[in-house]
Amino acid sequence: MLSFENVSKSFWTGSQRKVILEGASFAVEPGMRLGILAQNGTGKTTIINMMAGLEKPDHGKIIRSCTVSFPLGFMGGLVTKHSATENIRYLATLYSLDPDHVEAFCRWMCDIGEYFDMPLGTYSSGMRARLSLALMLAMNFDIYLIDEGMPSTSDVGFNRRAGAVMRERFEKSGLVIVSHQADILEQFCNSAAVLRDGKIFFFDTLEQAKELYDYAD
Repeated sequence: MLSFENVSKSFWTGSQRKVILEGASFAVEPGMRLGILAQNGTGKTTIINMMAGLEKPDHGKIIRSCTVSFPLGFMGGLVTKHSATENIRYLATLYSLDPDHVEAFCRWMCDIGEYFDMPLGTYSSGMRARLSLALMLAMNFDIYLIDEGMPSTSDVGFNRRAGAVMRERFEKSGLVIVSHQADILEQFCNSAAVLRDGKIFFFDTLEQAKELYDYAD
């Protein structure tokens, strides 16, 4: 379980305090696929980063009694002067996984040919998006974190492979997606919430969440 206990987080913008969360308490269990609707600038990325352990709350506790992924699209652990092969094998050892298995999975998923052995600094944005998603799916987590939906790619084969693996993973694992677009949540989530004015409001259905979200908009 991933739980927030009376968590508060804010930033100073120079003239005022911008509140991200104010005394929030909630839990995400493996198997729960939660979509959080939030307007741009309200702290979507900050919340995901706190879930992943990349940022700390100002007050309260965040308890992880299960494995939680890095946010999809997070490339902070990758070195651009090294190839995908070198980066992936290094990260696999950090997660105590078989480097051969992780590399083989990512090669199959990305399907970028010789670029897999070239420095990440030579990659297009599309290839980096493929690698980020492949790397996350190569590792089995209890809860996956996604900030603003799936990476955009025009490759039909990649989309088909990634979609099949995601459906398999998300049937068994938890998922948290934060987005300002409700249609992204409709594809994957079975519960919904709205982030508004530093508070998270939970709803039984996405339609109910959209009513508050549209009203706030």
